[in-house]
Amino acid sequence: MSARSYARNAIVLGLLSAVGPFAIDMYLPALPSIAADLKASTAATQMTLMAFFMAFGVCQLIYGPLSDVVGRKPPLYAGLTLFIVGSIGCAFAPSVEWLIAARVVQGIGAAAGMVIPRAIIRDLHTGNEATRLMSLVMLVFSVSPILAPVTGSALIVPFGWRAVFVAVTIAAVLAFALILVFLPETRLHHQRLEANVRSVLRGFGHLLADPRFLGLTFIGGFGMASFFAFLASSSFIYIGHYGLTPTQYSFGFSINAFGFIGASQFAATLGRRFGLSRVVMTAAAIYTFFALLLLGVTLAGVDSLAVLIALLFMSFAFLGLVIPTTMVLTLEEHGPIAGIASSLAGTLQMVAGGAVIALASLFFDGHPLPMVAIIAACACCALCLSLVTLRRDALAPQPAE
Repeated sequence: MSARSYARNAIVLGLLSAVGPFAIDMYLPALPSIAADLKASTAATQMTLMAFFMAFGVCQLIYGPLSDVVGRKPPLYAGLTLFIVGSIGCAFAPSVEWLIAARVVQGIGAAAGMVIPRAIIRDLHTGNEATRLMSLVMLVFSVSPILAPVTGSALIVPFGWRAVFVAVTIAAVLAFALILVFLPETRLHHQRLEANVRSVLRGFGHLLADPRFLGLTFIGGFGMASFFAFLASSSFIYIGHYGLTPTQYSFGFSINAFGFIGASQFAATLGRRFGLSRVVMTAAAIYTFFALLLLGVTLAGVDSLAVLIALLFMSFAFLGLVIPTTMVLTLEEHGPIAGIASSLAGTLQMVAGGAVIALASLFFDGHPLPMVAIIAACACCALCLSLVTLRRDALAPQPAE
């Protein structure tokens, strides 16, 4: 594959993967405004986030198998259409209940943009080359946490929170056009599965019986869940507890993405030198160290925004090595059913994330401690799973290149 095609695929797949997260990150600064405007409680407002995640996760079970049967592009078109319909519903929501329902439709559509790009990467590459492309996709994908909150704040201040959903509608239309023009079909006719329920269930059964697949899925899943806890609570903590404006919150939130982006770009290089399994284990250990350090200083009574941002930056930077690498390892041995594997992994991860958001909402008291404790717990779970799942691979001698 030429460098030009490599870059084009990374940009298109990255933008496609970012559509759903953009719909999350862009409206985070608006959560307090939404609660006030719709006269909703904090828990009900956070439910708009959890509803999106749950739909986003569960519906990946549909798109992955469907893409193995009919090809990668038709389900992408269908998903983006649903996402556009849901976004319009959000823009005109008269109540928080309406907003939650529209967010469910949004999440159903956004699921296609998360699961299918990972299957496309597996169609094209394996090993370090897949990690390299996955990292480039994550580079584009990670622009969302940097630009989306800032863009959201720029829209919310003059136009109100509904303008956010007009903007994501436009982004989805742009993604639709990019797929149509630039993205090739990577699931050729002779590679497609039979169009019957039995073959799909057989694929799911094979994966659910594979402890390595499940271990890798939940290593990444707990890592993502820790970030979801941050998503659910950060705007209320930064704005409500520390008194930041929505714009200041956007910049504070964006800092975490810089570490994630920078670290993720070293994943392929480090994987080539030390092995992907060793990279995951080491990064998970350092990520857990900083998460536990943050928990320790918070329990000790330190209530500093600078300390919170700095230690979250370090934690999520090493998470940037864990996420793309585990994604590649999860799909590595399942090329013929890459869509099914991507969908099941994504569903399990998103359901775990939704459960963590519900937990964060349940214990949220306006103080950073509940959020910090959940992040540390998720990090510990990810580390334990990496030790169980990858220890043998990590200790094996690496083949000479």
